[in-house]
Amino acid sequence: MGARLRNIQARAAEHGRLRTGYTQGNRPMRSATWVVTSHSEEHVRRAAELWGGEPEQWAPLNSTISQWRVITKASSIEALITPGDPLNQYNEMWSKGGCQRRCDGETELLTRQPCICLARFGEDWHQQRKGTVCSTTSRLNVMLPDLSGMGMWRAETHSFYAAQEWGGMVDMVLAGTDGKGFIPVNLRIEPRQRVANGETKKFPVVVVELRNITPRQALAGPMTAATALAPARQARAAIEAPKGPDWIADARGCLTSDDVRDLWMDARQAGAVHPKGTDPLSKQLMEIAAEKDAENARPAGEPEPDEDGAYEAEFVDDGEREPAGWPAVARPGSK
Repeated sequence: MGARLRNIQARAAEHGRLRTGYTQGNRPMRSATWVVTSHSEEHVRRAAELWGGEPEQWAPLNSTISQWRVITKASSIEALITPGDPLNQYNEMWSKGGCQRRCDGETELLTRQPCICLARFGEDWHQQRKGTVCSTTSRLNVMLPDLSGMGMWRAETHSFYAAQEWGGMVDMVLAGTDGKGFIPVNLRIEPRQRVANGETKKFPVVVVELRNITPRQALAGPMTAATALAPARQARAAIEAPKGPDWIADARGCLTSDDVRDLWMDARQAGAVHPKGTDPLSKQLMEIAAEKDAENARPAGEPEPDEDGAYEAEFVDDGEREPAGWPAVARPGSK
């Protein structure tokens, strides 16, 4: 690998945003499905193919720069948590002039004062009217494996309750992977409601949940990129894949060396052994055949008739000759 600058942090480009709302004119609207926005028309059109909706040009509030967006029909989309720590969380207050407050819950970082909202309103400050206190802001950077480009997409929520769940989920995953490898997840918009002061409020919460892997897999350490990209398909393939014969176990279950020889013929047709019998499996089968002969050895080596008094005739097809080196064993009726 080539050299990297040591005084800057390498990171993937941001392709766009995953939103839970949109603007209708100047009015903000909540959405029960994902809204995908990007400067790239290609990304947005691909998202529409995957998750439905009609791509359109759009300009964010207080911006003159046109972007593309699609209000999809999907409340859940597949994503990958990438190596590193993908989550940033702050309590923030914004105005037209930019960010006025950014707090980590204890210290307001722009002025280095103690948390202003907590000092004014106490532990339940987040229940105050919007605009009078900071918004709990969580930003999760993920990769969307089915969209073009190797960059990141930012999922952002201002939900106080989602912030608790996102932090807990990501921290558990990081504890298992040490920030290495990819983790497949679903980003799902879940409708919820809360009753307070006699009023019922309905609101969407973005849930981050493991996709097609178990907590055991997620916490066992970094998984391969192939497993993270297609965990369901690979898991099904591992379960459904036909298992090949256990030639050694089958040979040990044979009654005679002739049965072992027939088994070797089957193995040769299946491509499991070398036609000349020079491979390790053939040699193991030869040893088992010799053991069967030793077990079935008869005094004087004379053949015995069957229950009708007849001796079994044996024919060997020239096209099915045994490999060189196969144990030479006297056969009934041979001279």
